[in-house]
Amino acid sequence: MIGKRQVVATRSAAQRWRRTQPAEVRVDDLMSAAAALFIEKGIEATTIDDIAARAGVAKGTFYHYFATKADVIIALRTRFTQDFLARVAAAIAERAADDHPGRLSAWLRGAIGTYLANVELHDVVFHDFPHHRRQSQEKDDVIAQIVALLEDGRTAGVWAFPDARSAALIVFDGMHAVADDAIVAGTRDPEPSCRLLEEMFTRMLAAPRPRS
Repeated sequence: MIGKRQVVATRSAAQRWRRTQPAEVRVDDLMSAAAALFIEKGIEATTIDDIAARAGVAKGTFYHYFATKADVIIALRTRFTQDFLARVAAAIAERAADDHPGRLSAWLRGAIGTYLANVELHDVVFHDFPHHRRQSQEKDDVIAQIVALLEDGRTAGVWAFPDARSAALIVFDGMHAVADDAIVAGTRDPEPSCRLLEEMFTRMLAAPRPRS
């Protein structure tokens, strides 16, 4: 049987180990602990004491990096977006530079797959986005990724559209709407949504063929 002194000693050793870790590790631990608790208990029910305890650090360590829970959410939002962009970029990079339909398909599959796999975290970190705050740096970063993809296709003569940002917004919001509908229907399989959007967006963006 483990005695109380041994438990205390073990906890103290763990806390000392945490204190010796690089700052970025401690921040990541705090963010991961907060994300898990926000999903499990909700943001309001989660306390800073809870986050510190889950991360295995002193409460003062939390305040060394974050002033409030809201600051943690902002950091999680940035991390979520960076991870989203990286995953989608990796999917796009697997396609040839001149395979514009394939690169659009890769964006859709990477985006929908990442979104459906992380929807609980997405809903936590973007919970406070009412209509008047829909535009954000995070969304702009994703839109910029789509714009670059579409502009490359337009330059190659594959796509045709009057405005790249507007077309990118349609792709982004269409992806979100179809993925949300799948979630409501109780499925996390990205394949049906990807096939549907591939066909729709390919037809919508395709440059008209020259008349013979």
